Amino acid sequence: MTPLHYPSIPATPVYDIVRNYTADYDKTLIFNKIHHELNQFCSAHTLQEVYIELFDQIDDNLKHALQRDLDVMAPGLTVQAVRVTKPKIPEAIRRNFELVETEKTKLLIAAEKQKVVEQEAETERRKAVIEAEKVAQVAKIRYQQKVMETLTGRRISELENAAFLAREKTRADAKYYAAQKEAISNKVKLTPAYLELVKYQAVATNTKLYFGNSLPPSLVLGTCAFNCMAASTAGHTQLLSKTGGGHLRHGGSPL
Repeated sequence: MTPLHYPSIPATPVYDIVRNYTADYDKTLIFNKIHHELNQFCSAHTLQEVYIELFDQIDDNLKHALQRDLDVMAPGLTVQAVRVTKPKIPEAIRRNFELVETEKTKLLIAAEKQKVVEQEAETERRKAVIEAEKVAQVAKIRYQQKVMETLTGRRISELENAAFLAREKTRADAKYYAAQKEAISNKVKLTPAYLELVKYQAVATNTKLYFGNSLPPSLVLGTCAFNCMAASTAGHTQLLSKTGGGHLRHGGSPL
């Protein structure tokens, strides 16, 4: 490397600097220091960093290192700028470096491809997760819908059953009330005189008169029915003739 430096010094501290470091002060304070700082920098970094990655920072780092020491050893001496040329490396090292860099480049490309593949796989996984979540949400909504429909149907059935029971109860209560009122009415209405009237009405409605010489022997008339019939027909029809041509059986016995 060939460093270029541009030191400047005011007139006041010149005497002290020359007295302490002679007229070749720049060799002691600058050139020797440059080689030392460059060796320190190169030993702390790789060839890739020195030759490519950090080469643009060498100038500023070297300037600051020189100025820091000059401020202590030779106050008033200022380094205005430092320029370092690109280092020359042996051909064998350069070819090896290029091979190494080529392999590093291949590794970086492979790593980037792997990242792309991983990213694509992650994208597909997320898509699958989203799709599965969507299907699960749809299934959940449908399940909730079926549950609501079932609950609604059950509620409707309960309401219909309650309405039916209410109607049946109302109908039964009405029948019971009517029967109760009818029983009360019958209790009031069914007096002995009324029952006697109904009896006579029933006999008068259902009584049949049989006339002739031969009456069926199985014809049986109750006493009450016979008496009622006799009373209703007395004075209008002659039941027995003097010649005995007609017979009316009552209980199977001729009159």
